[in-house]
Amino acid sequence: MARSSGKTKQRGSRTSSQGRSYRKPLKKKALPKKQHHAVLRDPNDQATLLQLKAYEEGLKYFQQQKFPRAKEVLERVIDGPSKELADRARIHLRICGQRISRPAEPAAKSAEDHYNQGIAMMNLGRWDDAREHLDRARKSAPKADHIVYAMAALDCLTGEAESSMQNLKIAIQLRAENRYRARNDEDFAFLQEDPRFTELLYPEREGASG
Repeated sequence: MARSSGKTKQRGSRTSSQGRSYRKPLKKKALPKKQHHAVLRDPNDQATLLQLKAYEEGLKYFQQQKFPRAKEVLERVIDGPSKELADRARIHLRICGQRISRPAEPAAKSAEDHYNQGIAMMNLGRWDDAREHLDRARKSAPKADHIVYAMAALDCLTGEAESSMQNLKIAIQLRAENRYRARNDEDFAFLQEDPRFTELLYPEREGASG
């Protein structure tokens, strides 16, 4: 028994004299590919993302009516992998081409110039631009009934009932025919259910009921 114990001690001293153990070194875990490489798995994903960014940039310029710049950016979208984005870009490009080829609007000088441009802006739904031109037209010709009538129509289209009624009343005072014109004018559809509007356009009904 004593001899066996001696072998054990000798083995223990040999291990300590070498100053290290015989453990296997730990292996480092490999990082997943998606962490190791910051790239998209499908090359088309990145191309589509760039195409989408270009489309959004072009759309921003389009909405700002910077048509030459919008055209330049949207032309890059057509070459991208997404057919849907390319088709949308082509629609906007056609409009850009039409707007660019259109001659520039002449600078408005007279009341009639501002009135005509105001009506044009109303037809395009550009309410703020329309109001700017009609305000200038009215300042130059405050008693021009057709300008005041157009202001009444614009007020109605933008939901300003009180101002619309007031301007329409003035337009009728300046020219009685505006009463009959307003009866069939779709621009005043917002006021059709307002009893004050009916009273203003059909005064004979009030007289008959009285």
